[in-house]
Amino acid sequence: MSKKKAFVLRIDIEKLDAVEKWANDEFRSVNGQLEWIIDRALKDAGRLKVTKSKDLTNEQNDESNNTSV
Repeated sequence: MSKKKAFVLRIDIEKLDAVEKWANDEFRSVNGQLEWIIDRALKDAGRLKVTKSKDLTNEQNDESNNTSV
């Protein structure tokens, strides 16, 4: 497992509320949702090296969380 570094994040209340709702909709913690958002943004920008097996696992998790109700 990768090491994690704690830090303080200042965010306006409207954005935090939106992230909390999104996290609840996808059964994640707010911290987990923020990590997912950052991970996705880094991948989309081509700024994160991803191993093939890790990328496949993340894609499978994304697909399972994006089911319609």
